[in-house]
Amino acid sequence: MKLRKGRLLIKKHQNCNVAQQTATLQFSVQRCSFLLLFLLLSITGNTQEGKLINPITDICWNCVFPIHVAGLNTTPGHHDQGQYKEKLCFCAGVLPKAGIPVAFWEPTHMIDVTRIPYKLLGLGGPSIGKADIKKRGAISNVGESGRSSFYNVHYYAWPFLHWMGLLGDFPCLEQTALEVSYMSEFDPFWDDEEWSSVINPEGILFANPLAQVACAADCIAASIKGPLDELFWCAGCSGSLYPFTGHVAHHVGAIQASFLLVERMLAKLHSLGMGWGFQDGNYCEKTPFPRIKKSFYKTQLAFPVAATYAPCPPLGQSPLYWGAGKTFPYKGEDFVYVIWTKKHCCLDAIRAVSH
Repeated sequence: MKLRKGRLLIKKHQNCNVAQQTATLQFSVQRCSFLLLFLLLSITGNTQEGKLINPITDICWNCVFPIHVAGLNTTPGHHDQGQYKEKLCFCAGVLPKAGIPVAFWEPTHMIDVTRIPYKLLGLGGPSIGKADIKKRGAISNVGESGRSSFYNVHYYAWPFLHWMGLLGDFPCLEQTALEVSYMSEFDPFWDDEEWSSVINPEGILFANPLAQVACAADCIAASIKGPLDELFWCAGCSGSLYPFTGHVAHHVGAIQASFLLVERMLAKLHSLGMGWGFQDGNYCEKTPFPRIKKSFYKTQLAFPVAATYAPCPPLGQSPLYWGAGKTFPYKGEDFVYVIWTKKHCCLDAIRAVSH
């Protein structure tokens, strides 16, 4: 009997080793594929109309801070509007887990804001379709002094930290595949405000002066500490989040317009059920949020001029704080933003000690 139990334990250990080796091999293949893709796009990408974002030189890695561990800010020189008091975390499951709560920021996505249809700016500028004049972006004069604009947007899943393997097998990182999740060129609602109001009728409720006056408070808060999540229809100093289209009725400048569309894109994804995040005090799993919680995100301009200094602006902050000198005529009027998301994680205490 003892001999049989010993053989079963040995077989189980061998199976675990095989599973670990298989997972390691799969991840190594994925990383090699990523590096090969990076090399190919670096060679073939049109750097005049886009740029393959370099994780080393184009990312502001200071924006990963602050990092909270067990309720303590381990980077006291950095702050955000979140409150973290939990000393321990407990996650239910087949094998319940007790661990250490960790909160940090991670660059997980990119968003193109471009006048050129089907051109993937953040991947080096390759075009995947023929530009249709109906979908082409433009900046137009309105009246004697006003301007309006229209841009297309592209939303990428791009988990930089996971693919670069900088933190090894750290379990708290986003571990999705590199993919283009959304392109406005294929969305019939992106350039039609009337149809957009059909799928997001709540926007009509906020198209009044009183609701827009409230956005002034969001602008002030976003520029000082962080956006007001309660005012989910506001984009802070950029204007109104509604309607979820590429039309900017009050185009002040290319930075202002592109930043507004980044905020609209994120809000639109939430309305489509694609926006997930962590509830306060939850370190175990993300849940869907049908309305954007603006404090989940902060941004960083990566193209045409990479803003590689901290802090990364929260949604709604005035571009006057960070947008000066970040655009120029002709080749510098389309943009790529890196999206940083707030990550919560219950780090297995036993695994953390064993490592």
